[in-house]
Amino acid sequence: MLNPQLRAVLEGMPKAELHIHIEGSLEPELIFALAKRNNVSLPYASVEALRAAYAFTDLQSFLDIYYAGASVLLQEQDFYDMTAAYLQRAAADNVRHAEIFFDPQTHTARGVPIKTVIDGIYRACQDSPVSATLILSFLRHLSEEDAFATLEEALPYRDKYLGIGLDSSELGNPPEKFARVFARCKELGFRLVAHAGEEGPPAYIETALDVLKVERIDHGVRCLDDAALTQRLARERIALTVCPLSNVKLCVFQHMGQHNLLELLDAGIVATVNSDDPAYFGGYMNDNFIATFEALPLGLSHAQRLARNGFTAAFLPPAEKQKFLDEVDAYFAAAAV
Repeated sequence: MLNPQLRAVLEGMPKAELHIHIEGSLEPELIFALAKRNNVSLPYASVEALRAAYAFTDLQSFLDIYYAGASVLLQEQDFYDMTAAYLQRAAADNVRHAEIFFDPQTHTARGVPIKTVIDGIYRACQDSPVSATLILSFLRHLSEEDAFATLEEALPYRDKYLGIGLDSSELGNPPEKFARVFARCKELGFRLVAHAGEEGPPAYIETALDVLKVERIDHGVRCLDDAALTQRLARERIALTVCPLSNVKLCVFQHMGQHNLLELLDAGIVATVNSDDPAYFGGYMNDNFIATFEALPLGLSHAQRLARNGFTAAFLPPAEKQKFLDEVDAYFAAAAV
């Protein structure tokens, strides 16, 4: 059982969330409400039946149900409502800044205009007290040509998102498959990130860095299988956006006690804690922190370091970043009294 004082510190500390798929924040209740609003029939009889289906054996079994859930998103207001609901949960967990992934191809493939997707999500971000920016993610199981087409379609709205990411099924879809489109995104001045080293090998982390030129690695927990890569990540201060509950739910680790978050920190890596797809993986930010600290020998100094890492790794202007870091340090100075 977690010390109640430490638990309170974890819940109250200022946080940055850098790895959240907005479509993965869609709770069953909202899925059913949007299905009703848009007259979409679902293959589940009830909210309970849908939630009961959230038993995943691997990344692909999750993705199958994730795409089914996204089928209810059709109108700009649907994207707004989904994003507003997430940001409300984030604010309750003392998330001060969120960098939100969205997958336009999941929606454009169903005939939803990309403008509808971006405008709905962006408008909710503007209306929230939480600082929030957007990262457009390409689906790696699709072709690079499809990613290029998505980029061109999204460019008229480029003032509404600051980064480009790469997600979906990792195995068999190495980062270098998207070398040319990421080169184009770098030329255009976007911040770059990619999922690597979750189910895929450490080599995927290396190619994400060397071929795609990403600034941050999403997941990256397999880096410890390669000592030279681990040292490089620590030396170059390349942040990993780690998602503990997700890792356990998708069987990357069999249980939280096996998670390597503490080893990543001990190796000098800028590891951060995030919720990934919280509606599907059993928890938002505070749930991830509490589950991790309950299972691993982590204490107050680790909490401060993880909170700082989140803001250090964020794509924020230096003055804004410093303001958040000062807020973290002031919070922990008060917590230590």
